[in-house]
Amino acid sequence: MKPRKSNIRIGSGAGFSGDLLEPAIELAEKGNLDYLVFECLAERTIALAQLQKLKHSNKGYDPFLEQRIKTFLPICLRKKIKIISNMGAANPIAAADKIIEIAKELGVKELKVVAVSGDDVLESVQNKDYILLESKTPFSKLLKKVVSANAYLGINPIIKALEQGADIIITGRVADPAIYMAPLFYEFDWNTEDPDILGKATAMGHLLECAAQVCGGYFYDANKKRIAETEQIGFPLADVSQDAEFKITKVQNSGGIITKATCKEQLIYEIHDPKRYITPDVIADFSNISFHEVSKDCIKINGATGIKKTGKLKVSIGYKDGFIGEGQISYGGYQARERAALALNVIKRKFIRLGYDENDTICELIGFNALSKDHPIGKPEEVRLRVAVRTNTLDEAHRIGYQLEALYTNGPAGGGGAYKSVKEIIAVQSILIDENMVNVHLTTKRLNS
Repeated sequence: MKPRKSNIRIGSGAGFSGDLLEPAIELAEKGNLDYLVFECLAERTIALAQLQKLKHSNKGYDPFLEQRIKTFLPICLRKKIKIISNMGAANPIAAADKIIEIAKELGVKELKVVAVSGDDVLESVQNKDYILLESKTPFSKLLKKVVSANAYLGINPIIKALEQGADIIITGRVADPAIYMAPLFYEFDWNTEDPDILGKATAMGHLLECAAQVCGGYFYDANKKRIAETEQIGFPLADVSQDAEFKITKVQNSGGIITKATCKEQLIYEIHDPKRYITPDVIADFSNISFHEVSKDCIKINGATGIKKTGKLKVSIGYKDGFIGEGQISYGGYQARERAALALNVIKRKFIRLGYDENDTICELIGFNALSKDHPIGKPEEVRLRVAVRTNTLDEAHRIGYQLEALYTNGPAGGGGAYKSVKEIIAVQSILIDENMVNVHLTTKRLNS
């Protein structure tokens, strides 16, 4: 089959659910893109989304999906940019329905949205006793606590959605690089079984997946790695040719930098073994990658490759693991640190009397420069005491904040601004399953006015 295009540009519109909108708007408006990709799904996010779906059957997608679609759909339709995102989280079909609803509100006449589902494998795995990769314990010990089990899918269902003419593709759990890689294989008609080209595409996707990080966001520090205009940092894009030449760049005059150094740091981000980066599509090998500066803020990537995939898929298991009760209170003015230290000792002794496990307890002094903006570093005029305790029950968790609040009148003197909260803990571990256990479904939602 003849390649559809000889060159495409893919922009990274988000590196996590709560990422900034402004750099992505700049990228969509000025990046001359073919695709805009929003990577919004972290390991715990999908478990939290499953809890939301259990409460409301039409929810469970990314909480910022509506805002992003309202913002970017008009731009992308005008610029003929396709959108790909994992904002479907635990409920891609409901997310697709919501996108169609928003499109109608915006007066859009025609739109095709394809939802990729099937990554939810809880029913398939709950009767089999896998070994959890992190704790090396049987999965069966968690079963009564489990709220989600989602397999990391690869590029193939996204390619199929593109073949069906989707304007927007909304997925659940997929491997982060896959949502950037799939357009390459679709547009260039690349072989999805070729480990070398898969390894190259994986490197490109990995460099883009955290958005501003490769533009210096996770790179700069206070002294040795200063960069300019971080208050208006740009998001990256990949310029890719049919012969697999990859360049990472950004919109001209946007903030931040893209250099060999920023690319190197992003390349090793969350990579356990650069020689064997295991994904659903390939075992990528980044050990011989080289970066070449083509021009300012434009880096060419060579040397990535890969070997045949394992045939296994990682599954993130989300489970309930108790609660965290938290309390905070501030001490300001004369001997603030000393009074906060007294309060900390009071709380520590009280928690011992109440029988809380020291390993599940954090007592710390935090805060600087909130009450008085001009005092010198090293001489804080206020300190905030924070405690957090992991508990087995909700009632126990509520007691933590009340212990801190009671310091108002139980001393030491001068505490104020007490705060308390309780959160349920959703923990994550992993298992491996055979890829043939997953049944992927594509659901099409159309708007034809």
